[in-house]
Amino acid sequence: MRLTILGGGGFRVPLVYGALLGDRADGRVTRVVLHDEDPARLTAVARVLAEQAAGVPDAPAVTATTDLDDALRGTDFVFSAIRVGGLPGRAADERVALAENVLGQETVGAGGIAYGLRTVPVARAIARRIAALAPDAWTINFTNPAGLVTEAMAEELGDRVIGICDSPVGLGRRIARALGADPARAYVDYVGLNHLGWVRGLRVDGRDELPRLLADPQALESFEEGRLFGAEWLRSLGAVPNEYLHYYYFNREAVRAYQEAKQTRGAFLLDQQARFYAEAARPDGSALAAWERTRAEREATYMAENREAAGAGERAESDLESGGYERVALALMRAVARDERTTLILNVANRGTLAALDAEAVIEVPCLVDANGAHPLAVDPLPYHAVGLVTAVKAVERAVLAAAASGSRAEAVKAFALHPLVDSVAVARTLLDGYAAAHPGLAYLRR
Repeated sequence: MRLTILGGGGFRVPLVYGALLGDRADGRVTRVVLHDEDPARLTAVARVLAEQAAGVPDAPAVTATTDLDDALRGTDFVFSAIRVGGLPGRAADERVALAENVLGQETVGAGGIAYGLRTVPVARAIARRIAALAPDAWTINFTNPAGLVTEAMAEELGDRVIGICDSPVGLGRRIARALGADPARAYVDYVGLNHLGWVRGLRVDGRDELPRLLADPQALESFEEGRLFGAEWLRSLGAVPNEYLHYYYFNREAVRAYQEAKQTRGAFLLDQQARFYAEAARPDGSALAAWERTRAEREATYMAENREAAGAGERAESDLESGGYERVALALMRAVARDERTTLILNVANRGTLAALDAEAVIEVPCLVDANGAHPLAVDPLPYHAVGLVTAVKAVERAVLAAAASGSRAEAVKAFALHPLVDSVAVARTLLDGYAAAHPGLAYLRR
């Protein structure tokens, strides 16, 4: 089986390859094609993968190309993990927003909208090439903003594109461990949009254990989200939010922490990854060792500003484990390719799952996965506070999709202005002007 990774020079690709190395079952991936527009990054990541594969019998063969069509022809799965504008674009997204005293995070608020406006046209073009050259392939999307981009690609690929994210599985695992339960046996009742969801129950052997956790402040604050939001707020919600909801519930504090930080997250990663790729290119060193050191630093500093704003302290050892998007991707590929039925939290079309949204709206919920794809499972209705956020953010995503399709500046302004974390239409216009000046790729927004 052949897997094509778009964004194959990306820093997280070795996570995916590491998961493939551990898969010895029949029908496993035997060939990996890395595609990227940057040959130097491709070479660096290929070196890391070669070191990972050393001594592993029948390791999947790896090839690299800058030709998209060559990468797609004959593939069985496409893993999309591109970053339009690269880390310089992310750093600019953060900088422009913070100058207007609004959040500049890459998937939430103004920064996420700017990123979406750059990414959706590219994602649509890629989806058209997949449909033309590999119509039977399944596309697994991890390109952010993941829900928005999955919905854009679904216009061409239908249900053969499925979005994944590691946040829900990581959150569910931490909650299970706080309860002393085996994460592998727990069913996580999770619902929302990508980076905008809530765990409303955690069932072990049919029994919902979340009320027991919510009643125990010490257990609640024993894991990262509990410390981030605080036991009192979690008990008020009766749920445990995805970590990204900290940007909504504690917006002023988050913006202030980002403005006071020495560097934004994007600027930090830009510097960090520049060092990694330079080191990985040196023939006298270990590219894999450089990658492992860089990854450890990356995980330790994740959401540092939010933790500082919440007084949550440093990340605990148990929080440093990757959420496991590579394991989600592998489980998804296994289920589809081998008809190994499983349940995963994925980004898929709503199809009536949430009454507040239309059928084509991409949501993030538990899904049954088999050879026919991912099918959202029935969930309880959203509480009103969640309905408000989910529908408001979905309206923003739809405005981004409309702007990207039409080139309409008015639709782009509407996307910014409708977001719950942008407090003025005038600010929305200023943000768009700032982003258009920073990103030549937004020149299409003229009408």
